[in-house]
Amino acid sequence: MSSTFIPQRAMFIFAHPDDIEFGSAGTAALWSKNGCDVTYVVLTDGNIGSHERGMTAAKLAQIRREEQTNAANVVGARCLFLGEPDGMLQPTLDLRKKLVRLIRQYKPNVVVCGDPNFYYSDSYINHPDHRAAAQVALEAIFPCADSPLIFPELLEEGYEPHKVNYVYISFGRRESNCYIDISETIDTKLTALKQHKSQMKDWDPEERMRQWTAETGKKVGFKYAEAYHRITLKEIEEETAPEAETPGDEAQRRAQEG
Repeated sequence: MSSTFIPQRAMFIFAHPDDIEFGSAGTAALWSKNGCDVTYVVLTDGNIGSHERGMTAAKLAQIRREEQTNAANVVGARCLFLGEPDGMLQPTLDLRKKLVRLIRQYKPNVVVCGDPNFYYSDSYINHPDHRAAAQVALEAIFPCADSPLIFPELLEEGYEPHKVNYVYISFGRRESNCYIDISETIDTKLTALKQHKSQMKDWDPEERMRQWTAETGKKVGFKYAEAYHRITLKEIEEETAPEAETPGDEAQRRAQEG
């Protein structure tokens, strides 16, 4: 199934800086270009991913946050960092509550996340941080974000339950059921990916990324595409997102209420 659906609000939840750019930035750019409010939630700073002599975890965290912020700016997304430990990410109740708070605050119609499976084939093991990020995202989406009796302290803080309409699972090798045409945003995706200079080094990802997205697009007749396993939790009639208070309006309301 190909999809032309543009959500009003979307949230991308992934483990590391550059995860979104590799897998989903073409989709994020397309939605943002067409008026969607896009939020990136990056769970770790990716600050153990260096063999450079003299590099420290604190310095690398700062570098990678700057690179990820630049990448988000390229597609027109806000970027939130949760600072969880890189390489040791766990789907804890505390992290789940943090994500529930953000989902209730920003009210995404769509959440995009990774795949929680341990392996997809006989030659690949899913990164433990990727698994943990996907698991905690899915557990936050259902049933917690929409349940008023889970984390009652969030209700006391003013965060009302929110039902996510669709979940788009990326990175998996399972059968995809949703393909997004990113032909008009492939260049934006590449520009965003290239912001991660500390990871790209001398490697130019353009040829490989065009090849991968072209192979995906060929399955459904698109020049370039990103593929997902889409889960429908609450159908949007005629794929038009319902009116809702914006995150900024909500924050202003809570401030006025004291």
